[in-house]
Amino acid sequence: MKRLAGLETEYGCMAPESFGLPAVPTRVRDYIFKKKKLGLIDLHDRDYDEPAGNGGFLFNGGRLYLDMGHVEYCTPECLSLADVVAYDQAGEVLLQQTLHDLHLAQDVSFIKNNIDHYTNATFGCHENYLMSREAPLTKRNIDTLLTFLSVRILLTGAGRVGMTQAPRRYSKIDTGDFVPYQISQRADFIQTDIYEWVQFNRALINARDEPLADYRRFRRLHLLLGDSNLLPWANALKVGTTALMLDLLEADALPEITLHDPVGAMRKLSHQPDGPWNVEMAGGSERSALDILEEFLNAAASGRVELDADGQWTVEAWRSTLDKLRHDRASLIGKLDWVTKQFLLESFVQSQGITWRDNWLESLDLEYHNLDPGKSLLAGLPGTALIEQGLPGLAKRDFFLQPPPNTRANLRSEAMRTILHKKLSYVIDWDLIYIGEGKQIHLDDPFVCDLRTLSNFRTQEPK
Repeated sequence: MKRLAGLETEYGCMAPESFGLPAVPTRVRDYIFKKKKLGLIDLHDRDYDEPAGNGGFLFNGGRLYLDMGHVEYCTPECLSLADVVAYDQAGEVLLQQTLHDLHLAQDVSFIKNNIDHYTNATFGCHENYLMSREAPLTKRNIDTLLTFLSVRILLTGAGRVGMTQAPRRYSKIDTGDFVPYQISQRADFIQTDIYEWVQFNRALINARDEPLADYRRFRRLHLLLGDSNLLPWANALKVGTTALMLDLLEADALPEITLHDPVGAMRKLSHQPDGPWNVEMAGGSERSALDILEEFLNAAASGRVELDADGQWTVEAWRSTLDKLRHDRASLIGKLDWVTKQFLLESFVQSQGITWRDNWLESLDLEYHNLDPGKSLLAGLPGTALIEQGLPGLAKRDFFLQPPPNTRANLRSEAMRTILHKKLSYVIDWDLIYIGEGKQIHLDDPFVCDLRTLSNFRTQEPK
């Protein structure tokens, strides 16, 4: 089985307090579905917190909706790293273009980050990975997976100014009174190893068993510990390295590496952007997190699992990144978000003669994540374009309207177009579509993408 993956991103929104109603996220959602007609808005309630009209599926196979006031954009189901990153970036461009079309861009900004410095609220980047229902979820394998998720922030963190005070009561780590800069935006908010309900006790692994596919064959690993990445290299590394770990898990070939406290280790690493990056193991000894990442890398490259083109890219990029973290961190500017942001902010501190306690830096922290290229600190930074990352199979496709051709997103999109053309009633979900009076399209196999399966549906006339 190839590894199917997707990202869900919640976007912060900055707007003047007196901007009025409806709120900007509502205006943006309505413009995308009702004016631009880039998808079909929900006609029925999906859940207690998703009433009719709250959002809908897009013709590119993804989904856009409002979640607790945030605009949330989900990529379609993707079978390549290039597609995951490209569809994720399509969400960024779509939101920014909508602000321009609504003449809001001068006053309003969408921010692709995970923290509100003013309220200490957090919002997430959720990762989804399809897994086999038969995956050996033994204690040994889960402990090792927790170790990987804890230490991978050295590759995937988005960086942030300061620290969050409230969650410190959950930590056994003496962090001192002041952390000027840290590696991860989400680390301070992760409270436990494994838990089901995401809003009340954020965990390294979300235990909710909701495959959104045939439950007899598949699981969906839903992760909410990660940061929202702007740089495509870091975004691809986040998904690619995690996918390889799941390949090893399904083959029961993970090395046995267990941390004493994965949550505490993640927070400790995040609070030490300049090292030494040592973590406590289950037996009480200490190891370098870089050495642990290298052991995971060697396991992925050992031949225990077959590497496709994405796997080969990931192994090479992983090895290169570890080497540069050890010997030449500056060469990762434009590749890893936390390294890039640290460099930009340190340059500003030095040029302005200020300290890391200056509130100005929190504002600049947010501007790093601004989707408007005219405001973002990343504007003009060389080597950051998706096409420059060397990802295999990068398609020439309209990522706003066309779905991946090799997953069920292709069927969903085609069914939606027929629904729109024939003016049929509908209920759309990831794995099932109801059309008209009793017609159903089952999408419980995420790999079925042949449009011929819709032939009977296409000939159905509206009643």
